[in-house]
Amino acid sequence: MAQFAGAGVAGKVVVITGGGTGIGAAIAERFSAEGANVVIVGRRLAPLEEVAAATGAVPLVADAADSEAASGVVRDVLARFGRLDVLVANAGGHGFAPVGQTDDSSWEQALRANLTTAFTMARECLPALVEAKGQIVVVSSLAGLFAGPSVAGYTVGKHALIGLTRTLARDYGRSGVRVNAVCPGWVQTPMADAEMDEFAEHAPDLTSREDGYAAVTADVPLGRPAQPAEIAAIVRFLGSAESSYMTGAVLVADGGAHIVDVPTLAFDHAGM
Repeated sequence: MAQFAGAGVAGKVVVITGGGTGIGAAIAERFSAEGANVVIVGRRLAPLEEVAAATGAVPLVADAADSEAASGVVRDVLARFGRLDVLVANAGGHGFAPVGQTDDSSWEQALRANLTTAFTMARECLPALVEAKGQIVVVSSLAGLFAGPSVAGYTVGKHALIGLTRTLARDYGRSGVRVNAVCPGWVQTPMADAEMDEFAEHAPDLTSREDGYAAVTADVPLGRPAQPAEIAAIVRFLGSAESSYMTGAVLVADGGAHIVDVPTLAFDHAGM
């Protein structure tokens, strides 16, 4: 298996946007545990410092959607480590309303958080990634493949990330840069916890966060949400030479939710 020699991530320089909480924090933990040099980027210092203290990652406060800030991150990384091997475009959020209730400001905020962060960081990192023949891993969502209720900005942004992944893979594959995406379903993160708390508060038959998670995964084949570490393991795979012949791929990690034929759920609910 000589082709997998050096397929680990030890010594690699990995930049993770949205690295202060949830999936981003778990990705930082996974890469750090395997000896990578990890830089976590976010807009709030406190959560970044908490993750940095636990993992040894370098925290950088920056808005990944701002070109000057993103360029500054790249300059800092190259000054510290001399190279950049992996970008994990994980930042996201916002856009939780239907189209009719989404004003211009909310629309712009949703696309900035979910799409522009990845586009801008990818653009600024590309010269270093081309030099290193590195990888970009885009963290999209099951909302990048399907539409949930009243999440217009989020859904459109996550769909667009799939297009961004494919165009980057097409344009930069000959330069040695591989670009792949991950689409998680429900993941038990602080953001999802808050959603489950609100869900339980408004649903008369739910009394707790755990009830909320049970309800939203009731028709998922694995019957549970993912843990952040499970998504981090996929990102680590895509950010290593173990996935050396993959680019432009979209990996779905949703416990099997996307294989369920919705019209037949009525048979399950009827006990048939």
